[in-house]
Amino acid sequence: MDQDDHHPALPPDSPLMTMTNSFLNDGMLLLSMPGPRLPYRDPTYYINDGNSVLLVENTLFRVHRSVLTKDKSAFETMFQLSGETDSTRSDSSMTAAQEGESDDNPIRLQGDTADEFRALLWALYALPHELTIAMTAEADSTQLVNLVRITHKYQFRSVMNWGLSALHHYYSRSGAFDDVLTTVAAPTPGAPTLPATPGHSPSHPPTLVQITELAALCERADLLELAMARWKRLIGEGRDLALALTTGERFNLRPVVGLAYHALMLRGKAHWDAEAALTRAQRVRLLAGYYALTKLWEALPGQPPPLTHGARCASQQRCAKAFGTLWRTVLETGTQVMPGLAREDLLGKIMLAESVMKAMVEREIPSQGFLDAMPHCRESALVATTMRMREIKESLADYFSDDF
Repeated sequence: MDQDDHHPALPPDSPLMTMTNSFLNDGMLLLSMPGPRLPYRDPTYYINDGNSVLLVENTLFRVHRSVLTKDKSAFETMFQLSGETDSTRSDSSMTAAQEGESDDNPIRLQGDTADEFRALLWALYALPHELTIAMTAEADSTQLVNLVRITHKYQFRSVMNWGLSALHHYYSRSGAFDDVLTTVAAPTPGAPTLPATPGHSPSHPPTLVQITELAALCERADLLELAMARWKRLIGEGRDLALALTTGERFNLRPVVGLAYHALMLRGKAHWDAEAALTRAQRVRLLAGYYALTKLWEALPGQPPPLTHGARCASQQRCAKAFGTLWRTVLETGTQVMPGLAREDLLGKIMLAESVMKAMVEREIPSQGFLDAMPHCRESALVATTMRMREIKESLADYFSDDF
């Protein structure tokens, strides 16, 4: 008796067959099916009258070569080199198909994703009203990031600058960063992942790290300022400090580095040791910053900033002496007003001192007679204080050095 007689075929409407077909349709059983997937044609940008076939990841695109050579892009040179190579090959084999003329012999783009190349083609083929959407709140930020990445790589300069302007416009909106994750969460070990939908790579909205990287790579100062402002806010809220520090050091964002080190320093050494994302070098710099800022605060009351005297100042020597006394008093008064400030919390102390000085100059609180000796230099005292505090904030990263 045949084996099939012992195991009759299941009817199509049986529960087991229904469940199996459901898993196949959902892609669940594809997780264990071996073998590479065959390339498929992009549903939008496999254009029948195109004259160049390109393979990106597992997607075939058929487009017009003249479109890809716009904007003096790197494709112009690429096609020239490809033509010369194919010409040489044709001398020995007249029947060989040139690269890019068919699905069987496409031009292969390495290091790009299908979504990035699709974003490039969208920008090159889009109608005016479609491009206008990119400058509104309805813009696809993921598409714009993909566009800027690939245009930077292939030197579409004007398209890249347009994409960067669109990104700046998008993230300049109030609350635009509210739902932006700092980075992509790592997948759970052992958790299965479903295959991507044909024609589309798995994607997610741009993260803050990706936006920062893109702005730094393209040297786009306005977009970088938006990203740094978001990092500063996160640091002020005590969130993602180690990631902010690592990102700031990677792209040399000194204001972010200084604030992140300062915030981590206030958490204490026990927190540094428990934070797995911190490197040994970063922990050493935190310790160095702790001692450097403590010493700076001890010396700061005896080092008043230079004072620019007004034209009506009768005695610059007396005025400078009065300002020195006021400077010391303001710094020492701040710690008395808020005794809970940590000894090493230099930022908190100088911000409080600046507020006290401003209140005295504007007569919101009594100056205890210190400003009476400098009636024509009151505003200069506030300016000098503000400038010194700004210098400390801007150079904060320098105190967390390797020279320890």
